[in-house]
Amino acid sequence: MAPRTLFEKVWDAHQVQAETADTPAVLYIDLHLVHEVTSPQAFSELRARGLGVRRPERTLATMDHSTPTLPSGADGRWPFADPQAAAQVQRLEQNCADFGVELHPLGSPRQGIVHVMGPELGATQPGMTVVCGDSHTATHGAFGALAFGIGTSEVGHVLASQCLLQRRPRTLAVKVDGTLRGGVTAKDLVLAIIARLGVGGGTGHVLEYLGPAVRALSMEARMTLCNMSIEAGARAGMVAPDDTTFQWLAGRSRVPSGAAWDAAVARWRSLPSDPGARYDREMALDASALEPMITWGTNPGQGIAVTGRVPDPAAEKEAAARASAEAALRYMGLRPGQAIAGQPVQVVFVGSCTNGRIEDLRAAAQVLRGRKVQTRTLVVPGSMAVKKLAEAEGLDRVVREAGAEWREPGCSMCIGMNGDVIAAGQYCVSTSNRNFEGRQGQGGRTLLASPYTAAASAVAGAVADPRPLLEGR
Repeated sequence: MAPRTLFEKVWDAHQVQAETADTPAVLYIDLHLVHEVTSPQAFSELRARGLGVRRPERTLATMDHSTPTLPSGADGRWPFADPQAAAQVQRLEQNCADFGVELHPLGSPRQGIVHVMGPELGATQPGMTVVCGDSHTATHGAFGALAFGIGTSEVGHVLASQCLLQRRPRTLAVKVDGTLRGGVTAKDLVLAIIARLGVGGGTGHVLEYLGPAVRALSMEARMTLCNMSIEAGARAGMVAPDDTTFQWLAGRSRVPSGAAWDAAVARWRSLPSDPGARYDREMALDASALEPMITWGTNPGQGIAVTGRVPDPAAEKEAAARASAEAALRYMGLRPGQAIAGQPVQVVFVGSCTNGRIEDLRAAAQVLRGRKVQTRTLVVPGSMAVKKLAEAEGLDRVVREAGAEWREPGCSMCIGMNGDVIAAGQYCVSTSNRNFEGRQGQGGRTLLASPYTAAASAVAGAVADPRPLLEGR
């Protein structure tokens, strides 16, 4: 057999029927993650057709997008932003009860952002196919799984059949050599990759992240890296499993134990790409040359080093790119050639499925400890489990003593569906994944960055390089 990539091994193992010129492939799905926003119509379609959920034991649900991050009141009621948000949550609870789907509801010990909760439980495992009605399902590729977002109609297809129609994507190897320097994180790495590729550079591809800099990343950091693959237009992002993966998974509630664990690890060790495996495209990056990154525009590909200057659209060779950059600067209220450091900001958000895990909160607290924030600052754990661990470590006290807000878990200001929004004209340094116009509130201006940079900007009241604040810490 010819050498195969990680992607090819997982795809081949799950292909029920190969694609033809006229029809896509039929792909079996190991894990289907469900939340309250993209599932109501799918469950309604099942009812209309008299269908059940094909494999409820391979379906896992939680509440995250519309859930409030303020605590429930003395009467036990949650302060939903609007009746629609409350209705979405109630509908998911009813749907899961009717169809026998495991649900981790609002306020329960394992509730959280779907892409934080799933891995925590050990539900995400190497070699799996994982789908969810959410763009950032690529997060789970950090475990060597093939994971991607699907639309609402496809959610219904998977619920009913445990299969999905898919065209086989191409492969793009992203090799990262060198070592990330102090104050430079996986978030900075992925922003640099997207800035190089552009928001459409990965279209039609699955990215596989390779090289010593990737191997040195923790599982939390690998999840950040894979999470934003979609922002380069890619179908998915993957990192081959290794001892770091196995150590992180060991003992979690949904992974096997004893002899079954040993057999699973032996199987997972065969997943990394074979020597000599060919990719459709390749790119290389030197991690040692990277600085903390921040976006200046209205898509995640418009990023620069925090020490850099806002680009001049006139330097763009293509008319479309030039027009895009000009429109971005108009919306963001920034000037060509302006130093991005020192740009005043009014809000900082630390959280999301990109950067709401325990390592992210530790990073923000490392900067905030003993300092005061100059902005409205929200720190939102990615799950109840992350919140509990962070509070056991005293991170909540660090956050509160700095003058920031410590919230309940949820997607929060990443998408603003729950009422956590910024006002028109405000600038927000955010650890989330998208800086589109109005993403965090109508007229709001988002600058994407790492938890270090976000926390440093909160302390400064302006975009700031975190490295001076990390010296000696």
